[in-house]
Amino acid sequence: MSGVLIHVLPAHGTGSATSMRLGPGENARFGRGSAARPVELVLPDPSVSRLAGEIRVTEDHWQLSNYSTTLSYLVENPEGAGEYLRIAPRRLGAPIPFEFARVVLPTQGSTVSFQVFAPDHVYLDPGDPAGARGTRTLPAYSLDETATYFLVLVALCEPRLRDASAVALPTTPQVVERLRAHPPLSRMTARAVTAHIDYLAEQKLRVRGQRDASAKGGGARRTGKREAVVGVALRFGLVREEHLSLLPSRAPSSLPPCAVPGV
Repeated sequence: MSGVLIHVLPAHGTGSATSMRLGPGENARFGRGSAARPVELVLPDPSVSRLAGEIRVTEDHWQLSNYSTTLSYLVENPEGAGEYLRIAPRRLGAPIPFEFARVVLPTQGSTVSFQVFAPDHVYLDPGDPAGARGTRTLPAYSLDETATYFLVLVALCEPRLRDASAVALPTTPQVVERLRAHPPLSRMTARAVTAHIDYLAEQKLRVRGQRDASAKGGGARRTGKREAVVGVALRFGLVREEHLSLLPSRAPSSLPPCAVPGV
C-alpha cells in the first residue's frame, strides 16, 4: 500500500479544500485543534472536539481512532450502496476496509466530514491463488472500473477516444455535467471531481502535470494534471472505447429531417 490521500472540504462551503498524503507508519490527528492540542487536519466547527480522533496508516490498510467519550463516528463507503461502519466512542485503531471512504462527525448543524482515498488493495493472483509460483506480480496500475474515480477518468478521456484529433480536455464543470446524468452521481460536485483527479494523478497513475510558469493561480496546474492523467490512461490502454459504455448516454443530437420520397 502506497499510503492514503486525505481530502478535507472547506467548512460550510467557504474557503479552500486541503489535501494531505500519509505513508505507511504515519498518522494524522483531526479535530478543531488549539495551541495546546494542535492537529494536522483542522475541522473548524464548534461542535467538533479539539482533539477528535486520529488516522494511522499501516502497510495494507488504515485505522481510525475515535477520541470522543460520547459520540460515534461514521465511515461511509460512497460507492457501496449505503455501506458504512460505526466507530464507537473511545474505539482505538479500527481497521477501515474501504478504498474510498468518507469520515463523518456529528455536529449541532450539518455533519462535518472528510474523504480518505486508500489505493492499492491487494488481491489473489487468479492464475496462482496459493502463491505457489513465488513472489506475486504487482500490477503497474491498479484501477477499479466500478469506482467513481474511473468514471471521472473515462469522462476526461472521452473526447480523445471519440476523436483522436481532439485537443481540449473537458473542464471540471463539464465533467460534473457529464456524470450527473448517472443516477448515483446526480449530486456530484466540482470539488469531488477535483479530488478524484488528484487521487488518480497522485496515487493511482502517479503522474505530475506540467505547469506553465507564466500562468497565475492553480488553473494551469489543474490543466496539466488532467493532461498527464489522460496521457497515461490512453497510452497504456487503461481506458478504451468499450469503457465509454460506462458513461450516461448522451441526449440524441438534433438530426436533419429525413427526405420524404417523391418530395
